[in-house]
Amino acid sequence: MSVLVLAALSASLQQPQSVFTLAPSERSAISPYVYGANFPDWPKLKAPFPLARQGGNRMSAYNWETNASNAGSDWQHQNDGYLGESNEPGWTARTFFQASQTNGAAVLLTVPTLGYVSADKNADGDVNKTPNYLETRFHRSLPRKPGRFSFPPNTSDRVVYQDEFVAWVERTKSPKTPIWYSLDNEPDLWPHTHERIMPKNPGYAGILKNNIDFGSAIKAAAPKSLIFGPANYGWQGFRRFQDADDAGDRDFLDFYLAGMKAAERKEGRRILDVLDIHFYPEARGGGVRVTEGSAGSPATQEARVQAPRSLWDPAYVEDSWITENLGGKAISLLPGIRRQIARHYPGTRLAVTEYSYGGGRDWSGLLAQADVLGIYGREGVFAAANWGIGPEDTAMIAGFRAFLNYDGRGSKFGSTGLGVRGGRAEAESLYASAHGRRLTLVAVNKTASPRTFLVRGGSWRKNPAGFLARPGDPFRPGSLAVRAVEGGLRFTVPARSVATVRADR
Repeated sequence: MSVLVLAALSASLQQPQSVFTLAPSERSAISPYVYGANFPDWPKLKAPFPLARQGGNRMSAYNWETNASNAGSDWQHQNDGYLGESNEPGWTARTFFQASQTNGAAVLLTVPTLGYVSADKNADGDVNKTPNYLETRFHRSLPRKPGRFSFPPNTSDRVVYQDEFVAWVERTKSPKTPIWYSLDNEPDLWPHTHERIMPKNPGYAGILKNNIDFGSAIKAAAPKSLIFGPANYGWQGFRRFQDADDAGDRDFLDFYLAGMKAAERKEGRRILDVLDIHFYPEARGGGVRVTEGSAGSPATQEARVQAPRSLWDPAYVEDSWITENLGGKAISLLPGIRRQIARHYPGTRLAVTEYSYGGGRDWSGLLAQADVLGIYGREGVFAAANWGIGPEDTAMIAGFRAFLNYDGRGSKFGSTGLGVRGGRAEAESLYASAHGRRLTLVAVNKTASPRTFLVRGGSWRKNPAGFLARPGDPFRPGSLAVRAVEGGLRFTVPARSVATVRADR
């Protein structure tokens, strides 16, 4: 053996080592839809997202008959043609779901339930400058149309029917991938984002009735589809529905799940299939929230890397107003919500259809994004969609590539998760999956030094290969040396890096 090889081997053995043991008998399904994105720019991103969501504040007052919409507080409460200057009915939705289906993605469309949709595209600033604006600048938006659907829809009756919209989607879509429906967007914030239409919080009872009425109408038009709701904006939304007047001492998700279960008994079928929340971390580092800016100080970067632990880790207490309100306790978000589902509406799936950990071009963003995807898969989330990822976010894209196309040839993380024991959550993460005779691992080294991973368990030692996810070169991951050793695999992950490893048996 050459001196150089001996020196390299010696250096490898001297690296800090993390020992993990696989539990192949502990298997769980990993949903492919956890690797989704909102409004993916397919030509520029060139990432094979398996789920695309059309969401956001703009969709709450979207008029599918003309593609008019209202910007709400995002831009002067203005009616305009931002979502589509075309007056072709459904153009905005159609171009979105056709592009997504062509790229092999399932689709989540937002169905407006706010009660009014934009009547014009005048782009003349705040609609409240118009007398009696609610009646003159908006049309009523109702869940059910009496009588038959018409295509094209009647644009002169000053009413827009959402079940007619869903029925049109169902007859227009491709059978290649599923299309699902979300009950509007962040209704807990309507008094802020859409105060011209909904100036008062609808409250627990109001939003439950709203979702039952619209959800029932959607199910009638698309009985085989899935309905997502209520799309709460964040912690205060799904805990107290943003301090609704009728909150009392009740947790909102407890109330909502129980109410939807009661609605199923009355309706004779499920209305809600997927409990949907949004969760942007409130964690701070150096006094700065991790979602702010592209990188941040070293303290912010470290907080960003650790922030995904609040999704599951009962021993991790982040620095945020949420943990302060909890009396210094851990958030442990996903296990807590799963327990709520089990208590109040068993069988309901869970989705996080908006999230972002920031650091789109920074090593900390790469680590956080990869860690979050691994956690979503392991913790049984059904669907998730990053908000705001663009072609400039090379670190985030690399985090997705670690699971979706780690070798540049379309290879993906497996669909069956394996149990993993060992390691220290603050220093590293390891996610394991099996597909047929192949084992795929994603390893996250959160430390400032190279780290050797020794993975034991199972008989996967044939044809080992490794790939690094690199922020500056997200579409062609670099090679990583992997050695088959007695009882497992050994590989060294560079400092602050993410690696994907595969082996066969």
